[in-house]
Amino acid sequence: MTTLTRADWEQRARDLKIEGRAYINGEYTASVSNDTFECISPVDGRLLATIASCDAADAQRAVDNARATFDSGVWSRLAPAKRKSTMIRFAGLLKKHAEELALLETLDMGKPISDSLDVDVPGAAQALSWSGEAIDKIYDEVAATPHDQLGLVTREPVGVVAAIVPWNFPLMMACWKLGPALSTGNSVILKPSEKSPLTAIRIAALAVEAGIPAGVLNVLPGYGHTVGKALALHMDVDTLVFTGSTKIAKQLLVYSGESNMKRVWLEAGGKSPNIVFADAPDLQAAAESAAGAIAFNQGEVCTAGSRLLVERSIKDKFLPMVIEALKGWKPGNPLDPATNVGALVDTQQMNTVLSYIEAGHADGAKLVAGGKRTLQETGGTYVEPTIFDGVSNAMKIAQEEIFGPVLSVIAFDSVEEAIQIANDTPYGLAAAVWTANISKAHQTAKALRAGSVWINQYDGGDMTAPFGGFKQSGNGRDKSLHAFDKYTELKATWIKL
Repeated sequence: MTTLTRADWEQRARDLKIEGRAYINGEYTASVSNDTFECISPVDGRLLATIASCDAADAQRAVDNARATFDSGVWSRLAPAKRKSTMIRFAGLLKKHAEELALLETLDMGKPISDSLDVDVPGAAQALSWSGEAIDKIYDEVAATPHDQLGLVTREPVGVVAAIVPWNFPLMMACWKLGPALSTGNSVILKPSEKSPLTAIRIAALAVEAGIPAGVLNVLPGYGHTVGKALALHMDVDTLVFTGSTKIAKQLLVYSGESNMKRVWLEAGGKSPNIVFADAPDLQAAAESAAGAIAFNQGEVCTAGSRLLVERSIKDKFLPMVIEALKGWKPGNPLDPATNVGALVDTQQMNTVLSYIEAGHADGAKLVAGGKRTLQETGGTYVEPTIFDGVSNAMKIAQEEIFGPVLSVIAFDSVEEAIQIANDTPYGLAAAVWTANISKAHQTAKALRAGSVWINQYDGGDMTAPFGGFKQSGNGRDKSLHAFDKYTELKATWIKL
């Protein structure tokens, strides 16, 4: 926890110099068109900076630089141990500039400064250092060959990687991609969301300061339908990695087919079930976890526990516990270190969340907590954490990803019904199960169609465990050694002796 006060952070915000230009070949630069867009803080509606609005011409510049740098071998053919030490220096620079990066993240995206400083920046740095540490410990293979043959199976960097990352964890999601992509020797073009581009722009210079050659990491702020589309359609981008909505993920697959069949790895939406059985070992812990699972990061989390499935025999006892626990999650000024719920990322997202709350009312769900915009006098975009009871899994609020602090409570009567409801969604990103019965825990976890299942907790795991989804939540995995598969090609070399 930071020792800085709200007044300290507000002073730093006033003194902060914000870079808004693109970063290509080791230099900050305006977009080719000189177009810009405004970066507005959801904290209070203030103008933070004007940001370069890149398009296809900027994408071409960045891809040309990335390709030339890759082909030169200055990074792609560098010894893994040397890439490792550079990545560790890069992670160290994120830690050194932690307070600046945290402030940028909070002003840009609206999350509490304590989360930016204690969760996002350390998580981003760890993603870089963990991947760097791993790269000189991954061995290639020798095939089981006849005595007069030698079969080698080797990994090579895929080439030019375009990474399109979301606005909810801008720095950490970027580093989940940059860690393995850079460590394996690729050149990367990072396209941050236009809603939260500031930390991505800032760390580009830190990468070069760490020793990553100019041209290896380029950052192109701008809109998805302009520069994002240009990268997805580019014939010289070898791999596209993406975290964001399922709708955009599907469009990127189309763009791949229309261009060079670039590999596309996607982490998309979620509608995660949090299943509480009557024999949960600690209902109070489950209630507090359920509140945090929907309120943390303002509910703008792909794995948010947005469907709370509760065994009917305990629902009348358990739901009031969740409502009480949610009272501890109260929107406030994100620059106050005591705040644990900040602002939604922008007015558009706030209106989307409010429209889902209206849909809950219209479909007959019962509002039992929250449900309103708050702190309007600040000029920011704040919505109360919200709970609907009496939800049918067929309702809009139970089927669609809201990406805001709106919880749907659904009752069930049996293990089989809980599993059926949990899997009745297009998504399959995460799920949680609360039970003291180890057999029930394992059997339910096996039956759930989700990439992560947490038992008697919500949102477990670290860099050692893969992260990604089933069904329309995407393909491929971030984190762990499995992430390296996305950024390398396997080559078989067969030698006659």
